[in-house]
Amino acid sequence: MDQPSSPACHGPCVSADDLIRLFYDSTDKLGFFERVTSNVVPLVYRELLDHTNHMTVTVESHHADTVDVTVLRSDEVLEHYRREILLTTHSSSKVVQYGIVRLNMKVLADKPRSEILAEKIPLGRVLIENDVLREIELFDLLRVQCGQVLANLFGVVVGTITYGRTALLYCDDEPAIELLEIVAPEEMSTESLGQ
Repeated sequence: MDQPSSPACHGPCVSADDLIRLFYDSTDKLGFFERVTSNVVPLVYRELLDHTNHMTVTVESHHADTVDVTVLRSDEVLEHYRREILLTTHSSSKVVQYGIVRLNMKVLADKPRSEILAEKIPLGRVLIENDVLREIELFDLLRVQCGQVLANLFGVVVGTITYGRTALLYCDDEPAIELLEIVAPEEMSTESLGQ
């Protein structure tokens, strides 16, 4: 991943590369990632990503539908639970977001922890419905050129451009959840490298 303008970290940092390598031996299988500033992100993607709200709520509002989670892979290593997911619209099963999440499970109470491990409800909804006090710190906005894996998941051609972000979610003031969130390419966007 390009490293031009990483923000200074004064505490825990979230790295897209580190999260991707939880499930892939090479980041380019998923895609090619470039850190970008907000002003170069197309408006629709900026509205979807450049904020400190839960992506569950944001994509539900954008697509005017609730979303369901599909867990592609998950595992637990010591106190960390990690999973690779898709969010899909409830009514049409359209894929609207890809994500990788790493959670420090010892920070969460029993009920939200068991709901997360059940893998039936999107993470944001679990935290909201369990009234977990949370704060989201946005790290990087990312321009993403879809590799073979993302292209297959989103149903687009390899090289299609979309956008994502990395963020850290604090639960009760403790750094608890590292996030890589990539939204599905918008139909109006035909931008790709080389065009």
